[in-house]
Amino acid sequence: MEQNILTYKGQPLARCGNKIYYGDPSQKAILVLTILESKTQNGDDVPSRVLIQIQSTDPALELSPKKIIKEAEKSTLSDAIEIGTIWLQRELK
Repeated sequence: MEQNILTYKGQPLARCGNKIYYGDPSQKAILVLTILESKTQNGDDVPSRVLIQIQSTDPALELSPKKIIKEAEKSTLSDAIEIGTIWLQRELK
């Protein structure tokens, strides 16, 4: 059975609950966006506070604070994705 994987700018994109994962887990880092708050706008829930994290995929760092390479917060999902993808590209170079 063939699965269609959602991609953005050539990288896999997946959502689980309030978290959005972007990037290839076989690389050294991925982008994790956590929706902290949402507001209702025109009947839809729209993220109003998003935590951006570049996280190491090294299994040895799973429970370590060093797993988080860089983080910030943005007030829109589009701003969070924009800055997060730039950070991830820089981290993977």
